[in-house]
Amino acid sequence: QVQLVESGGGLVQAGGSLRLSCAVSRISVSINAMGWYRQAPGKQREFVVTITSRGNINYADSVKGRFTISRDNAKNTVYLQMNSLKPEDTAVYYCKSSSYFGDSWGQGTQVTVSS
Repeated sequence: QVQLVESGGGLVQAGGSLRLSCAVSRISVSINAMGWYRQAPGKQREFVVTITSRGNINYADSVKGRFTISRDNAKNTVYLQMNSLKPEDTAVYYCKSSSYFGDSWGQGTQVTVSS
């Protein structure tokens, strides 16, 4: 249905910033929402933020005030600006799209925050 490719991960010191990108292609269905999730080693994948097609945004409490989701419809790209990063933000970050027909996931991008 939809192909998602994340980029922008890397190694950063605590307090630093990164911007993740999620390029969306092969769009054959109407996407209702896009989101970012993350999975730390030994933990379950967790919700970070979502943005609906109407622009409604919902953040996890752990990232409120530090992370910002945005999208560029012309480029079919969703971004995650991450500021004031903490070691506990270390995880593989995944992009997800949701439609009437189901969800699609990207391959993930590693974010490592050193203390």
